[in-house]
Amino acid sequence: MIDSPVNTLLKQLIDFDKTISQPIFIQVSQQISNAIQRGYLTKGTKLPGTRIFSQLLEIHRNTAVAIYEELASQGWVEIIPNKGTFVLEPELKTAKIKAQSQKINEAYSYAKITGFPFQKSFNLASTTQLTTAKYSINDGKPDLRLHPVHQFTRWYSAAMKRKTLIKKWNRPDESSYSLFQTQLCNYLNATRGFHINSKNLISTRSTEMSLYIVSQLLVKQNDIVLVGNLSNYVSNMIFQQAGATIKTIPIDENGLDVEFIKKHFTKHSIRCVYVCAHRDYPTTVTLSAERRLALLKLAAAYKFAIIEDDYDFDFQFEGSAMLPMASADKNGMVIYLGKMGQSLFPSFQTGFVVAPENLISEANNYLQLLDEQGDLIQKQMLSELINEGEIYRLMKKNIVVYKKRRDCVCKLLNDFFSEISKWKIPSGGLAIWLEFQSKISLVKLAEEAEKNDLFLPKTVLYQDKNTCAIRFGFGHLNEEEIEIVIRKLKKAYNQIAI
Repeated sequence: MIDSPVNTLLKQLIDFDKTISQPIFIQVSQQISNAIQRGYLTKGTKLPGTRIFSQLLEIHRNTAVAIYEELASQGWVEIIPNKGTFVLEPELKTAKIKAQSQKINEAYSYAKITGFPFQKSFNLASTTQLTTAKYSINDGKPDLRLHPVHQFTRWYSAAMKRKTLIKKWNRPDESSYSLFQTQLCNYLNATRGFHINSKNLISTRSTEMSLYIVSQLLVKQNDIVLVGNLSNYVSNMIFQQAGATIKTIPIDENGLDVEFIKKHFTKHSIRCVYVCAHRDYPTTVTLSAERRLALLKLAAAYKFAIIEDDYDFDFQFEGSAMLPMASADKNGMVIYLGKMGQSLFPSFQTGFVVAPENLISEANNYLQLLDEQGDLIQKQMLSELINEGEIYRLMKKNIVVYKKRRDCVCKLLNDFFSEISKWKIPSGGLAIWLEFQSKISLVKLAEEAEKNDLFLPKTVLYQDKNTCAIRFGFGHLNEEEIEIVIRKLKKAYNQIAI
């Protein structure tokens, strides 16, 4: 019986790996369902009993039972008590394809390359690096461990139970604006000095999505986009992908050099200027009030757009945050990009764009194309958290934590790096611009640091003939981890400075 034609076929078709994480019963049931789909096992075929099947594959009988139950739950077989297990014909049959090999999992491995040419993008090459190091420095991301998990479990559950949720999903009303947009407008008006309504705003999944949509609206092939001479690598990738020609502008202690723009460019030659006015990326310097006014005036005269990326407005430790340029823009020259909910887990954060109504209307068309479904649960939660003051409370609570971490970083830098580097204590933000006085090789520093279990991604290293600096993000590290990281960084520095 164990050598019947069906059993012989099963032994030829089935191959499983006990070393991988996927359970054996899943591996085998998938291969049998593939065999049924491709016509190897036809309707009505009786499969061997669980005892014979377990002997056939040299598996436990309970595993054989689990395989048949899995197949039955998916409708591939029918288990009839006291009679056996029989193959069913699937309701939606696809064309039968002859395999070139006996093993299903080997015969149908997917092609690694296309059989046709397509356009590759150099601009969108991934910057992701893999590491096994325990510690890392990033460009200034928040600490996800501060996310209020228990409260959010309750809030998320409440949002899911809202009776209006399904109605909103099934019957979108394009003529009205959501409660979330209204609440977000109120929040921005109260915290950032805006005077906007829902027609001036769209919310997106992230700042990167916001910038992508804006770049599609603004930039045509070979349009000139001005950025700081170091700038944000992600924004540069997005602009280049849209076809822009990027020109760099000097940055000094007062931020972007507006006078340089006036001297080196003419009217109608610039498409837009990208600026992080609140805290320059990566240097963290603030664009001065005088230069903000000068840039707004120049934009109106030269007819270029200003994209103001306010990526970390919420993290202000001392004094009041300088209000966005967009809040003082009377000529409609500024497109403002921001984030909300950075004290929360990433899936609960949202990006947004503030701009004149006509641009927002067009941006909405792109947003509908890219993300028609959106995330109603996220918006439901955020609107309630704004209305109840929870967003503001969480932000204030976390600012206290991050300020202590900033002070800890600065103290330890003073202990270990005061003679070999310089930095300014930022009034806010989750990163410090650490400049080395000697022009060391930052690539070698990163290599040596990784030997010491510390990862320095290439996206935080800035080196050219005038610059040798690290954007030292500390937000994701607690005070104990900060000390470990700085000691490891100093040890790596000593190794290459010998």
